Amino acid sequence: MELDRGSAFRVSVLLACVIICTNVQCPAGAYLYNNRYAGDQIFRITPSNDEEVQVLQKILGHMKVDFWQPNSVTLICQNATVDVHVKRNDTRDLHARLKQQHLEYRVFISNLQEEIEKQTGRRSPRKRRSESQYDYEVYHSLEEIQGWMSEINRTNSHLVDMFSIGKSYEGRPLYVLQIGKRSRHQKKAVWIDCGVHAREWIGPAFCQWFVKEAINSYQHDSVMRRLLNQLHFYIMPVFNVDGYHFSWTTDRFWRKTRSKNHRFHCRGVDANRNWKVKWCEEGASSHPCDDTYCGPYPESEPEVKAVAKFLRKHKKRVKSYISIHAYAQMLLYPYSYKYAAIPNFNCVESAAQSAVTALYSAYGVRYRYGPASTTLYVSSGSSIDWAYRTGIPYAFAFELRDTGHFGFLLPESLINPTCTETLRAVKAIASGLLKKCETDRDRFPYI
Repeated sequence: MELDRGSAFRVSVLLACVIICTNVQCPAGAYLYNNRYAGDQIFRITPSNDEEVQVLQKILGHMKVDFWQPNSVTLICQNATVDVHVKRNDTRDLHARLKQQHLEYRVFISNLQEEIEKQTGRRSPRKRRSESQYDYEVYHSLEEIQGWMSEINRTNSHLVDMFSIGKSYEGRPLYVLQIGKRSRHQKKAVWIDCGVHAREWIGPAFCQWFVKEAINSYQHDSVMRRLLNQLHFYIMPVFNVDGYHFSWTTDRFWRKTRSKNHRFHCRGVDANRNWKVKWCEEGASSHPCDDTYCGPYPESEPEVKAVAKFLRKHKKRVKSYISIHAYAQMLLYPYSYKYAAIPNFNCVESAAQSAVTALYSAYGVRYRYGPASTTLYVSSGSSIDWAYRTGIPYAFAFELRDTGHFGFLLPESLINPTCTETLRAVKAIASGLLKKCETDRDRFPYI
């Protein structure tokens, strides 16, 4: 059947639009995530005493809210801010309850959908074609990151080796980049993972930034050249590949993995509560619907199991474990699960102090540092406690920018400064591994 001229014209215009939108990421505007966050708000509440803590726990415990900081209702404590994501249908009720109880609070994001669009909606066409055109100052999807890893590996074979350590629950490969000058003898190594919690997009952005800077500055930066000559860096840009993909396609604030639970409809496990060290004790939940769910058993998640297996295999060489998270502006080290000083406290504390000093030197951003249990909160089954117990003496978790103004929606304009300052901190930690620090070796392993 022949089309009339008007119909033919309309078809040609439609095809042109399809072709354009297929090749260029079109501005999604209010259509991002099907507009599911329109009217949602982020409340910041500060209980000033134990009585207010109990009142707030009771209020939030009876509502379905998404905890941004801390991770669960049980971790609320006095004089510490509580950031919660509240659905639009519940905002009026929470306002009324907080006012009735005279609890101090403010709304720092009044329309979550608008903030999401500010972060990711107005974006120029992606530079995907080659490594030299890759834009490190925007957030990238999992597919883009894995494509970038392949390209980096292909074009920098003298410094880079890409390999897979296993597959995720949904069957995606778990890729790692080894960065460093090839050597016949066994070199000390540093492990860095990003994207353990899916919604913390600044993490994968940093891992990519680190690789880019390591390769590009090797020739002219004497510190980086020394590090890559004497150390190997294992970089895992996206640890929780299934969750990260889901945070791009469906739920921007998804945190956990995507494994299924046979008894509940809730999916996923907190990949930083699933390690085989004081598993599922204080600071972790045994309920599959909670964001801090520890899983049915230690290393139940294939992502955790794969990384644990790799680190156990290379534990004699890996001297530092670094996990990149957000948000809080902190540098944390063991213990997470108890209030006690680690045996090599002086060495680790010194490394942390050097790192936050180096970070501060970039833009004057201040980070708190110390044991995770006292600096942030108690949590069991964490990766840094596991790494430390396994024999990795320098185990750190970074909580990158900011302290709550943007929360998980750190704008792309802040990727550069955040990654620049964090790079200085990581270089300081790695440089410390090339020096000797006396510690009590008789008390190893440390947990």
